[in-house]
Amino acid sequence: MSTASRRSAIRPRRNWAGTVTVRPTREVTPASADEVVDAVRRAASDGLRVKTAGTGHSFTAIADTDGLLIRPDLLTGIRHIDRAAMTVTVASGTPLKRLNVALAREGLSLANMGDIMEQTIAGATSTGTHGTGRDSASIAALITALELVTADGTVLHCSATEHPEVFAVARVGLGALGVVTAITLAVEPVFVLRAREEPMSFDRVTAEFDALHTENEHFEFYWFPHTDNCITKRNNRSAGPPAPPGAVSGWIDDELLSNGLFQVANSIGRTVPAVIPALAKLSSRALSARTYADIPYKVFTSPRRVRFVEMEYALPREAAVDALREVRAMIERSPLKISFPVEVRTAPGDDIALSTASGRESAYLAVHLYRGTPHRSYFTAVERIMTAHGGRPHWGKIHTRDAEYLAGVYPRFAEFTAVRDRLDPERMFGNDHLRRVLGP
Repeated sequence: MSTASRRSAIRPRRNWAGTVTVRPTREVTPASADEVVDAVRRAASDGLRVKTAGTGHSFTAIADTDGLLIRPDLLTGIRHIDRAAMTVTVASGTPLKRLNVALAREGLSLANMGDIMEQTIAGATSTGTHGTGRDSASIAALITALELVTADGTVLHCSATEHPEVFAVARVGLGALGVVTAITLAVEPVFVLRAREEPMSFDRVTAEFDALHTENEHFEFYWFPHTDNCITKRNNRSAGPPAPPGAVSGWIDDELLSNGLFQVANSIGRTVPAVIPALAKLSSRALSARTYADIPYKVFTSPRRVRFVEMEYALPREAAVDALREVRAMIERSPLKISFPVEVRTAPGDDIALSTASGRESAYLAVHLYRGTPHRSYFTAVERIMTAHGGRPHWGKIHTRDAEYLAGVYPRFAEFTAVRDRLDPERMFGNDHLRRVLGP
């Protein structure tokens, strides 16, 4: 079937959070790199800009276009597993959920991942999606090679030895360099993770943050505003067999409390903000300590059915506790009523030009609000604190930074823009959002 025959009726598309509506002139669903080449060349001849949109889990307009929208729904599946090199090559539109399940069937796993798995692999890596880890970095840091269709219709195969200058920047490419059609990732034999979730006071977790980070392969915590309560999670490899949560207890924690009742609490809080502090105390005490063990993706990820908007900044790790305390003080002296917890994670430094952890050990502070709740006042106040610490905003989450600011916090910013100038001088893959964050 040709690309043309797969074009869907043009209709507006909204992202998961409802913050962006995309209205393309043309939409295609290619099934191969050759069909992507054809679509890009046709768009160029028609004077259309081109963007690729996955599952819409970015909160920003990074994938917005009024030209050609490429949907990667048919660019899916594992192309090749190399057990000698311990890599897997996967088509770019493959959802992380399908990839994780397929790898597990082969006895393989990614070393680390974020806390949801709805995104496509290219969407996740292009925006720098990450989990938490003392030694293991973002999903993009696992990339060993990628296939990229550029503005002139060339298919570039990039790695540390083939087009290395493109590879150095394209692993977190923001969709600004071309259309990623395949990605090769480092994998390892599937292993068991033991998760320990435990309530902890704000003062204790901030006082012991460095030790908790050092002692655990993967450490994160959530602080509930208007309370002194945190939930901590420690994931470490285990030699023991999987011991997942029981069906009933797992449903209570992951569905009833974390999604069902949390949805109700947020709906009430949006209508009557004055009750949010009391609801926060109840929510923060609802989840009790538990320990379980399973294969990695079942421990790293969990369902997120309550929709929200989010801002996240990467800071030098040594600044994390001070910044969090400043956020707490800001909330306490303001009239703000915050129903979502603040999430804190970590990552080692990496060598990707526009990775939020590029060249420095990092901590991530993420703030959320229930979808439909006015977020500007809260996010602006938090952003002021984050930027004072040299923070780097997550590329797929709400922020107001521009190219001038970003060039100051990314030492290799000019390296990225130089490759962009060479691969896409006419900005076929540009849009208004990229103009703001990367410059003209």
